[in-house]
Amino acid sequence: MNLKFQYNKISQIQLTKQLDIRIKALPTLKNKESALRAEVKKAKDTAKELDNKIRSRTAEMEEFMKLFAEFDSSLVQIKQVEIKTRKIAGVKIPVLGELEFVIQPYNLFKAPSWFPEGIMMLQDLSRLQIERDFFIRKMLILEQVRKKTTQKVNLYEKVQIPAYEEAIMKIKRYLEDEENLSKAGQKILKGRLSKEEGA
Repeated sequence: MNLKFQYNKISQIQLTKQLDIRIKALPTLKNKESALRAEVKKAKDTAKELDNKIRSRTAEMEEFMKLFAEFDSSLVQIKQVEIKTRKIAGVKIPVLGELEFVIQPYNLFKAPSWFPEGIMMLQDLSRLQIERDFFIRKMLILEQVRKKTTQKVNLYEKVQIPAYEEAIMKIKRYLEDEENLSKAGQKILKGRLSKEEGA
C-alpha cells in the first residue's frame, strides 16, 4: 500500500491518528468476524437438520403417495408468511414469524377420511421447507458479510497497519536526521565563531 505523506510533524500526527483508529477497530472487527462465523455455522447446521426432517417426513408420506393422487392440493394454500428482522453482529437477518394457511372448504362426506390428516401433513411439510429456506437465506447473508469482515480484518492487519507504522517510522527517522544535522551544523558554526573570536 502506497501512502502519500509529507516528511513533517503534521503528517506524522495525521498518520498516527489513522493508525490508532485502525488498531482500535481491529479487535471489534475480529469479534464481529468470529460471531458471524459462529452464526453461519449455526444456520448451516439448522438448515441441515431441517433437510433431514423434510426427508423423513417425505419418507413417512411415501406410503400415502398413492392416496395423494386423489388429493386436491389446492385445498391447502399459504395465506401469509410473517417475516421479521433481527440483527446479528450488526447485520439485519430475516426471521420467520407466523405462517398462516388457508384451507379451502371441502365436502367431509364425499372426501376420503384421511383428508384432514393429509392437510396437516402438507402444512407441516410446507412449514419445514419455508423454515429451511429462511435458514439458508440467513446463512448466505451472514456468510457474505463475514467474508467482507474477514477481508477488512486482513486489510487492516496485513496491509494498512504495517503501512502506517512504516510511514510513521520513515517520518520519525527523517525528522531525527534533520534535527541531528541541525545540531551538527550549530556545533560547527559555534566552533567557527569561537575560533574567529579567539583569533
